[in-house]
Amino acid sequence: MSTILTAIAAAPSPSPSVVPDVDVTPGVAGFVAIAVVAVVTILLVVDMTRRIRRTRYRAEIRQRLESDAGEGVATDEPSRRIGEDGRSDVGDDTERG
Repeated sequence: MSTILTAIAAAPSPSPSVVPDVDVTPGVAGFVAIAVVAVVTILLVVDMTRRIRRTRYRAEIRQRLESDAGEGVATDEPSRRIGEDGRSDVGDDTERG
């Protein structure tokens, strides 16, 4: 046990860095990289919000159409085609790839 304490006491303490602070900055390249990451993140959040909102509105419209059809209410809209997957064709271009 005393040999461990002797080894720890004899270990040199780390010396402070002698590199000037000016040489340790990220510079213009670091600023540009962080700015690009920030802009891309903002654009992704805006796109995600728009897609979530669009999905929510489509679900509300689908629910209204189903409730109107269940009540036997006649509408002036043409009948909608229902695909093999059970979704009605709402005629928007949100599902284009």
